[in-house]
Amino acid sequence: MRYVSTRGEAPVLSFEEAMLTGLARDGGLYVPETIPQVSADEIAALAGLTYEEVAFRIMRPYIGGAFSDDEFKAIIARAYAGFGHAARAPLVQLGPNHFLLELFHGPTLAFKDFAMQLIGQLFQASLSRSGRRVTIVGATSGDTGSAAIEAFRGLSNVDVFILFPHGRVSEVQRRQMTTPSEGNVHALAVHGDFDDCQARVKDMFNDFAFRDGVGLAGVNSINWARVLAQVVYYFTSAVSLGAPHRAVSFTVPTGNFGDIFAGYIARRMGLPIDRLVVATNQNDILHRALSSGGYITQGVTPSISPSMDIQVSSNFERVLFDVYDRDGAAVASQMADLKDKGGFQISQGALQRLQEIFASGRASEDETRSTIRDTFAATGEVLCPHTAVGVKVAQEQPASAAPMVTLATAHPAKFPAAVEASCGQHPDLPSRMADLYDRPERVTEVANDLAAIEALIHERRAH
Repeated sequence: MRYVSTRGEAPVLSFEEAMLTGLARDGGLYVPETIPQVSADEIAALAGLTYEEVAFRIMRPYIGGAFSDDEFKAIIARAYAGFGHAARAPLVQLGPNHFLLELFHGPTLAFKDFAMQLIGQLFQASLSRSGRRVTIVGATSGDTGSAAIEAFRGLSNVDVFILFPHGRVSEVQRRQMTTPSEGNVHALAVHGDFDDCQARVKDMFNDFAFRDGVGLAGVNSINWARVLAQVVYYFTSAVSLGAPHRAVSFTVPTGNFGDIFAGYIARRMGLPIDRLVVATNQNDILHRALSSGGYITQGVTPSISPSMDIQVSSNFERVLFDVYDRDGAAVASQMADLKDKGGFQISQGALQRLQEIFASGRASEDETRSTIRDTFAATGEVLCPHTAVGVKVAQEQPASAAPMVTLATAHPAKFPAAVEASCGQHPDLPSRMADLYDRPERVTEVANDLAAIEALIHERRAH
């Protein structure tokens, strides 16, 4: 299995090389050269397997010769051993033909743990074998950073620097990043929004002298291994609901397009997915783009669902690459317009192809709050604000025989103030995290300035 850049000008890499590289040297994102196919019989055979067994079968074709079967199985077992539910990603029925896929049973209570715990183990195995040391730099709107720090804290071959927007994440999200005491992890509070953080990370990858000098690696959803790990729970949930014998739909609250792109890959592999529904909060650039064809940034407005407060959705580039028939030059041109002009227009043919696969919707702040309130009143389920955005948009979809699965992306206790204000319930942290508010914090505030951030990383990383 080989990996190519969405912009067509970077070297073709193996799985292991693409994983350790993150962003391609032409600024693009790596994607598989071909998408492995899974037959209906193979999908049916997943029924009754453990999550780890399904993960092995779905991901194995993508990793080539990077790890032996036994190595990869051991990596998967270590990745999910710390999850707080035996099913890893259990389904809960929310209403007639509507289900929640609970993705918040990992160490940091968010769906990012599914990918980040796996990536941590993959990196450790690869770097231990080669003796290399890398510097991981990531940007987060809240959940990716804590999941990355949890996955890499204390590992011997890795320094981790996570950029997050100062004052724009929840207190629980911040404390999950700032309270680990291991010296190889660093939380950097950037004076700016998430898009600023993400832009500085991309700038570092495009500063080749810095990139090569510190051994830069990325674990944002620009990293293909992140997307690959998330493909698995589309299969486990769909099989639980009758696939391949009946189709299943998914609604995904998303800002950076990575989680729903994993669903798109599952569909390309042969999983019978009826509809993939993009759910956005008031920062609704993806909904506007899928509705009109205009991907036009309008600035970020802070919300009670901060992990979706994004205008530059990195993984959207991956799906554009496909709907433009893998024309890297066309994608590069549109990404240049996004950077220089603040947006671009999707061609009519490409938009039509997107609309055949994706539906979309948005939820305002008031609609998000009322969904939390109404869902609790009707079912007793307490939703985090991001999941509520998904539930609201899912409920607006046309009736269908295909069951709808809304991805519950985070535990409500990560956003206690917003949840309690909406439904009167204070969601408690799991007992293993009960002392989170008592732990000392380690954080460095930094200007939204590339040179300042690079200098800090040079100074703090192990030499």
